Amino acid sequence: MTVTEKQIIKVGMADWKAVSAPDAIRTSGLGSCVGIVIYDDKRHTAALAHIMLPDSKMARNKALNRAKFADTAIADVLLALKAKGCSAFQLKAKMAGGAQMFSFSSGSDMMRIGPRNAEAVKHILKENNIPLLAEDTGGNKGRTITFYPETTSLHIRTIHQGETVI
Repeated sequence: MTVTEKQIIKVGMADWKAVSAPDAIRTSGLGSCVGIVIYDDKRHTAALAHIMLPDSKMARNKALNRAKFADTAIADVLLALKAKGCSAFQLKAKMAGGAQMFSFSSGSDMMRIGPRNAEAVKHILKENNIPLLAEDTGGNKGRTITFYPETTSLHIRTIHQGETVI
């Protein structure tokens, strides 16, 4: 492979990874999960976290997978981007997912995992002064997202709806 060839780095559920252009980064299976991309458009560097739950305080097991939760995953991503030379003042974000995959008659807040994930991510971004430039959240369909650091475009494939770019 030559230096200019692109690779698409895959991020699994409850995982995160960082890339630099020309590589892209992708995650699949975003239902109630949120895919949050935090990037530095000057360095063409980005990290993508596939977040399953809003808050690590919900974990019973203290040896938790930090990538699973919005608060700990984003904290780790920010440290990794800083280690790659990204400036906190240059960081921006885009996100997708946070669907309400099942309808429950109970109306319990605990069952609103998707909307709670999206709300938690927005809150953490705001706390860190990272602007959320675009989002495709909510609804009741699954998504696959691919982010290209070179162009800062987030491609979103939604089941039965095709692809959009934000």
